[in-house]
Amino acid sequence: MENRVNQIKQQLSAHNYKLTPQREATVRVLLENEDDHLSAEDVYLLVKDKAPEIGLATVYRTLELLSDLHIIHKLNFGDGVTRYEFRAEGAEHHHHHLMCLNCGSVDEIMEDLLGPIEQQVEREFHFQIMDHRLTFHGICYRCKGQAIDPKKLIGSKVT
Repeated sequence: MENRVNQIKQQLSAHNYKLTPQREATVRVLLENEDDHLSAEDVYLLVKDKAPEIGLATVYRTLELLSDLHIIHKLNFGDGVTRYEFRAEGAEHHHHHLMCLNCGSVDEIMEDLLGPIEQQVEREFHFQIMDHRLTFHGICYRCKGQAIDPKKLIGSKVT
């Protein structure tokens, strides 16, 4: 973790920012929970346990800065909540996600499955692709065998 914190410190420094204690607390919480897709409120609650003097606005500003500097990604899975995760080091593209509409869990697909589609889009539309994001919405393996009420599905329009 210390290597990653030092890398982030260097990235901030390259853009004339400092890794303040408040930013470092936020970065450490993100690193400690790297497998999760935390919202700003989730990050704030975890930071507050470590540093009670840090406010929600500071956490929001830190997340925005880290996002602006492409250190972290902002994710929106269609449920109205912005979540954050670190950019994969050395990855050409963002990885893909599977979002369960029943329980809200988010799983990751690390393989880049869109290479041939990207080539076709670039060729046919003369469009240079810089990155892509793909989220599949459905029912996860944990919920698949359960009875599911369509009215309770995340983002459901059923009434």
